[in-house]
Amino acid sequence: MPRFSVIVPAFKVQAYLQECLTSVLEQSYTDFEVIAVDDCSPDACGAIVDEFAARDPRVHPVHLPQNMGLGRARNAALERASGDYLLFLDGDDTLTPGALRDIADRLKETSDPDVLVFDYARTYWTGQAVRNQLAHLLDEEGPAPFRLDDRPGLLSLLMVVWNKAYRREFVEREGFAFPPGYYEDTPWTFPVLLSADTLATLDRVCVHYRQRRRGSILGSTSRKHFDVLDQYDRVFAHLDAHPGLAHWRPALFHRMVGHLATVYTRRDRLPRDSRAEFLRRARAHYRRHRVPGPPLEPRHLLIRFGAHRTYRLLSAVSRPARGVRRTAARTGRRLTALALRAHYRVQLRLPLRADRAVFTRDGGGVYGCNPGALESAFRQLVPHIRTAWIARPEHQHTVPVATRRLRPGSAAYWTALARSTYLVHNADFDDRMVKRPGQVLIQTRRGTPLARMGLDLLGRPAGPRDTDLARMLRSADTWDYVLSGNRHSTLVWERAYPSGFTALEYGLPRNDVFAHATAADVTRLRQTLGIPEDSVAILYAPTYRDHRREGSPALDPERLLQRLGPRFVLLTRAHPGHGAPPARTSSGRVIDVSGRPSVESLCLASDVLVTDFSSIMFDYANLDRPIVVYADDWETYEATRGTYFDLRGFPPGAIARDEDELIDVFAGGRWCDSRSARLRTSFRERFCPHDDGRAAERIVRRVVLGESAWQPPVVPPADRRPAPAAMACPPAVPPATVPAPARRAVLTERL
Repeated sequence: MPRFSVIVPAFKVQAYLQECLTSVLEQSYTDFEVIAVDDCSPDACGAIVDEFAARDPRVHPVHLPQNMGLGRARNAALERASGDYLLFLDGDDTLTPGALRDIADRLKETSDPDVLVFDYARTYWTGQAVRNQLAHLLDEEGPAPFRLDDRPGLLSLLMVVWNKAYRREFVEREGFAFPPGYYEDTPWTFPVLLSADTLATLDRVCVHYRQRRRGSILGSTSRKHFDVLDQYDRVFAHLDAHPGLAHWRPALFHRMVGHLATVYTRRDRLPRDSRAEFLRRARAHYRRHRVPGPPLEPRHLLIRFGAHRTYRLLSAVSRPARGVRRTAARTGRRLTALALRAHYRVQLRLPLRADRAVFTRDGGGVYGCNPGALESAFRQLVPHIRTAWIARPEHQHTVPVATRRLRPGSAAYWTALARSTYLVHNADFDDRMVKRPGQVLIQTRRGTPLARMGLDLLGRPAGPRDTDLARMLRSADTWDYVLSGNRHSTLVWERAYPSGFTALEYGLPRNDVFAHATAADVTRLRQTLGIPEDSVAILYAPTYRDHRREGSPALDPERLLQRLGPRFVLLTRAHPGHGAPPARTSSGRVIDVSGRPSVESLCLASDVLVTDFSSIMFDYANLDRPIVVYADDWETYEATRGTYFDLRGFPPGAIARDEDELIDVFAGGRWCDSRSARLRTSFRERFCPHDDGRAAERIVRRVVLGESAWQPPVVPPADRRPAPAAMACPPAVPPATVPAPARRAVLTERL
């Protein structure tokens, strides 16, 4: 039994079918079968399928005696499928390199859900590729698997079958099959999502959806587009047969109305003499499936009063109506803003709530980092204080169930800012927030600073020219406490942000996980990322370059791995300020982890860090794993941004100044030799004196419980036992196997 059955129907796609099948057969993950269905195609599709089947036993050809249509061709393949999971791929689309490996890894990570939803990109004949605009709905953060009720936004995705993996037992148990006619994906996709007990997402483009210049079904003019009416009848019949799904009827009704309006208004779909008939039948469907409530937008009016002349009248008045709507929307936003400001002023006059604390990071980002670690400590150590997390809608699902979720700008948000006693952030709260007497604001910052910050950037070429210094200092004046991991950080914060705050030099809460994680946690995280067993995982995490528009220092991942050999894997994490690094290649040894918001999990999963001026090195040092400093622009970075000390004089490990030298560091074993260990020990003692796993506890006891005289004793770095690396340092590569450019002598270390 293979892991995947990839179903590929083919009809009049001879120009694209070879590329489609090749994209599947050349996947790095090989545990699959391909069921290629020749739907009695009049071109060479059948011959192409037979040619591939003759060359590769994983391809199973099916030839239908007559043209059955896309849906029934898929049904014919379903009868023959034997894989654990079903994947559908249209004959003119392709899988992206490494897609099956990532799908398999995500399925394993999420305990084999009924359905896994992944992303796609539209590829045009011009060569342009555009990712799905709703990609944020596929965020992998938060509990998984889940039910559709937990993330209803998935219903907003394109109604297609090929952006999902389906557990075959689930499909067979529910009796799902494709109906005949156009829009056959609609009565499959909606019932499948509604009926699945377990769902998961994969935030990765796995399919390239070809946008053909001519010849696509949806771009053809035909009465077959009337089939969309019958397909929605099937969707609502499924709801009628399953009363427990009745609460989804309003959402599906609105999707139906929008879909029918789209079919009607696209001039290239319906024959001219059938448009009035379609509108009349759409009106009947509107009445048949209507849910209570007034029409919300013009398309509802179009379908509800579905007469052809009515539509012409609506079209004639739509232009000024849109202007009126825009004006009304602007007016509504202004009135809402005024109402919220009035609400906030009222809340500011009400008493503070001593049992409330509000947290956030990065302007409403995903749950985590120092604020997330502190929020968790609040719930554990002072459970009488109710906590809330401010998150934008796309990140709400990452917040723990026990924590209240707040949307930025909402009335509840302003209430929390006005009346919560404790406010925790790693950046700045809303400019309009008023810090009240009695409120305690904890500024966590984002790590130990190496690059210059705050006022120390004045006069630097890379200093932000449009920074409002007065605003920055006003914000610093609201800080009661600033977290610090070491004496170096304390001195920097007090100088770069001169204000009256108290520095809590207790360690960084986000690093507590390094002391508590186990070997089993490390193994699980590596499996989640798709790191092969017995591989040395290099985490490459460069910092932001103010002086470079093109992004981080150049590094050729394929060349690096080719020189180092098959045992090494590279995890590439781009700084959020720059574009993403290369994605996973066909070899599967370069893995883009830029979309993973939890940097701590990446550190735990890796065996060695390669970075430049990034503060991640100070966090990573807590794991007592090798660190290699690689930068090809020392002098430029120093001259533009500037650092607080010369890293070359006090490094956490070996140093490389160019790619050949980096290869030499790894090939020669200097990345994890005894000298590297001694440098790392000194670095830990200086910059990680308090990160023993209890930083969050110390902060909560100090700030909330007032235990200034008592703190949990700090475990010295030498006595700590952080989470072990998955792989021990391998022996050095024999010199004879190291390519000549990498064997050149290193003239100086400049330590």
